[in-house]
Amino acid sequence: MLYFSRWKIYLILATCIAGFILMLPNFMGRDTLAALPSWYANSRVSLGLDLRGGSHLLLEVDMATVIRDRVEGLVDGARQQLRTANVGYTALNAGERAVTVQLRDPAQAEEAVKALRQLSSPVGRTALGGGQPDLDVTVNGGTVTVALSEVALRDRATQAIEQSIEIVRRRIDETGVNEPTIARQGNDRILVQLPGVEDPDRIKRLLGTTAKMTFRLVDVNADPSTGRAPPGSEILPSTEGDRYQSKYVIRKKVEVDGATLQNASAGTNPQTGEWVVNFEFNTAGANRFAEVTKQNVGRPFAIVLDNKVISAPVIREPITGGRGQISGNFTAANANDLSVLLRAGALPAPLKVIEERTVGPDLGADSIRAGLTAVVVGFVMVCIYMIACYGLFGAFACSALFINLVLTLAALSLLQATLTLPGIAGVLLSLGLAVDANILINERIREETKKGRGVFASMEAGFSRAYSTIVDSNLTTAIKMALLFVFGTGTIKGFAVTITFGILISMFTATVLVRLMMVTWLRRTRPAVLPV
Repeated sequence: MLYFSRWKIYLILATCIAGFILMLPNFMGRDTLAALPSWYANSRVSLGLDLRGGSHLLLEVDMATVIRDRVEGLVDGARQQLRTANVGYTALNAGERAVTVQLRDPAQAEEAVKALRQLSSPVGRTALGGGQPDLDVTVNGGTVTVALSEVALRDRATQAIEQSIEIVRRRIDETGVNEPTIARQGNDRILVQLPGVEDPDRIKRLLGTTAKMTFRLVDVNADPSTGRAPPGSEILPSTEGDRYQSKYVIRKKVEVDGATLQNASAGTNPQTGEWVVNFEFNTAGANRFAEVTKQNVGRPFAIVLDNKVISAPVIREPITGGRGQISGNFTAANANDLSVLLRAGALPAPLKVIEERTVGPDLGADSIRAGLTAVVVGFVMVCIYMIACYGLFGAFACSALFINLVLTLAALSLLQATLTLPGIAGVLLSLGLAVDANILINERIREETKKGRGVFASMEAGFSRAYSTIVDSNLTTAIKMALLFVFGTGTIKGFAVTITFGILISMFTATVLVRLMMVTWLRRTRPAVLPV
């Protein structure tokens, strides 16, 4: 263990030098970084919300809307199935989580149940098949009830939260926020942390907008001023202001779904100069849009966003190119925000902000200073203790401890990790864990020296006997940090990552680098007594 071949020495030194090179971008200014290759300049540690400042939002998914949308879809499906099966009914009503059908002839209950069960779809299906129906169909006299099952409710909740997280991530990525934290919290909540965001209100508007867009025909035969809509239609408000109608009677049937949009971008109308949103459908959407506009020339075609009419132009001619334009008295910011929402897709349900915190950049700077002060003070105190107890070997340990810090920062930079205040605490704690290995080695060497063994024999025994203990202690710590990373969220994961890097790198610095320093010193000076 006291012999190092030349290639091993070169490999150890190359590792230390590479660590210094990789950590340097964290201390360079923007002008210097701009002149460097992007792969190197971007290899930096990002500061978290508590260090850089920004916004913390806790969003709640409106599950009642998810369930209501499914129940409303069941109404149309039940009407169609009963009509196909020639089952007469006198009433078809939607409740909170069920649809009830009052049959004209109770003797047709069995036929009605058979027809309505076709609306069910399996949930909880695995790769081996199976799954349970998402609807429970029951009969009580002449009344048939179609209710969402408990399995369906759980499945809907899971799908809604997963889809919402993905869409929230897309919308935030469109705004250019670096290193956002987006994670599920509980059954129906989403945690969003946005470092460096200076306009949290705009982010809240983007996340709070469902952005469910549909293209539907205007019912020109109905008057919205009466306050009553005919069956199959509804009265919706307009966002066009005083220039046009304040309300429209809109057909409930969705002619073209906004989910078929392929792209959207803000622009200006070359004739009027006003801001508009240009959109483009995918192949399926373009075909459907062309078919609808061909069949309804001369009729107003409403563009409905979140149950509000943003535009209702008259179809002058069939639109077959799959492209269109939305005008609605937009400002530049409104047009850009709407295009972001349309590109990211619609949320399955509205998101409600139930908790909001803003961390100012000054507070973040104070946290950075406090964290760096703690690391420096901790490092100095550890070095004082090690040198006081073990002399020259303690100084070797302090040098290795500094290299440990450099390599930890280099590893975090290489992964472009996010550093938070708990992460700094993890770095400080890893200093103590890293030096434990050197304490074990030095104590073993001291014990062997007291037994009267020679210089080389004492060092050989000290390293070999302490090694298994060092591996065991670091392995148990790594297992605990892995559990924190798997089951923790946000800053807890950051703490676990920095501790893990610290102890893994300490296996190199404490047992390999320090041994190289000691062996080099030993072979050059040939001391009669070890300084421990």
